[in-house]
Amino acid sequence: MKRAPKIAALLAAAALGLSACGSTGDTQPSNNGAQGGGGDAKFPTSGETVKYEPGDVVKPKDGKKLKIGASFPVLDQFLKTVADSIEERGREAGIEVTINSAEEKVEVQLNQIENFLASGVDALIVLPQDTATTQQITEKAQAAGVPLIYVNRRPDNLPAGVPYVGSDSLYAGQIQMEALAKLAGEKGNVFILQGDPTQEAAQMRTKGCADTVAKYPEMKLVTTQAGLWQRDKGLAITETWLQSGDEVNVICSNNDEMALGAIQALENAGKLDDVIVGGVDATADAIAAMDAGKLEVTVFQDAKGQGQAGVDTAIQMINGETVPAVVDVPYVLVTPEDTAKYK
Repeated sequence: MKRAPKIAALLAAAALGLSACGSTGDTQPSNNGAQGGGGDAKFPTSGETVKYEPGDVVKPKDGKKLKIGASFPVLDQFLKTVADSIEERGREAGIEVTINSAEEKVEVQLNQIENFLASGVDALIVLPQDTATTQQITEKAQAAGVPLIYVNRRPDNLPAGVPYVGSDSLYAGQIQMEALAKLAGEKGNVFILQGDPTQEAAQMRTKGCADTVAKYPEMKLVTTQAGLWQRDKGLAITETWLQSGDEVNVICSNNDEMALGAIQALENAGKLDDVIVGGVDATADAIAAMDAGKLEVTVFQDAKGQGQAGVDTAIQMINGETVPAVVDVPYVLVTPEDTAKYK
C-alpha cells in the first residue's frame, strides 16, 4: 500500500474532529475510577478536572522546609524528563526532592513508599508501576497522613482526596490513529504496539487506537502485542509481523520508543516506505526520526508540565488548599511540519 500524501491540513482536520472528546478542556476523565470531591478532610479534592496552565511556582506556606519523595517505575527517556522537571520545580520552590526508580518491580516500589514515609517526607509523588495495584500505596500514604499525588499513570481506582496529574491517554490514542488513518487513505491493516498492558496509559491509548480503526470500514486491526514500552521489543515484534504473511500498512505504537524499534525493523527489511508509523511522547529521538522522514506521527506528552504540576499540587496539598481531583496536562498531535516547536 502506498502512502497517502502527507498534507498538514489532513492531520489538522483529524485533530479537529476529536477536539470535542479529548483532553483539551473536558471535565470528565477517560476511565471510570472514582473521583468524588471531599475524601480525607485533611487533603480535600474538588472532584473537578482542571486543565493545567503553566504559572508561578507554588511555594510552601510560611517558608517551611519540605521534603517530597517521588517513586518512578523506571527512568526511560520520557520519564527521566518528568523526573528532571520534578527536581527543577522543587529547587525553584526551595524544597528537597528525592527520586527513586523501582526498576519496573511492584514490590520495589512498595518498599520505596514505605522508606519514604519512614523518613518523614511531607508528600509523595508516585508514577505507579502497575495501575491496578495502587490501593496498597494509597492506604500506606493515608495511614501516615501524607499527601499522595499520582502522576503520568492514572490508577484504575482514584479515591477522593488523592489527585491525579497527567494526560488523557484515550485521547492520545484517538488523535494518533485518526492522523494515521488519514495518511493511509482510511484503509489498510493496522498493527498496535502496546506498552505494559497492566498500565492505564497502555490500556487507554490502545483503546483509543482500536476504537478509531473501527470507524473505518476499509481498515482492519490485525493484532495487538505488548512491547512493554521498549525499543528492542518493538523491533522484535515488528520483525515477527513482517514474517507473518499479513500485509503491514500501519503501526500504531503506544510510545515513541517502540515506534523507533518498529522503524528499525522496517528499515532492515527494506519496507520503511511501505508502512506508516506513529508513536506517542514526542521524544528527542522521535523528533529526529520525524525530521529524517521515518516517523509520520507522534503525540506530544508534556513531561515537563506533568512534573511541574505534580510538585505544585503536592505543595498546595501541604499548604492545606483544596486541589482538583484531576489536573489535565493536554496531549498535542505532532506532524513533520511541527517539529521545530519540540526541539
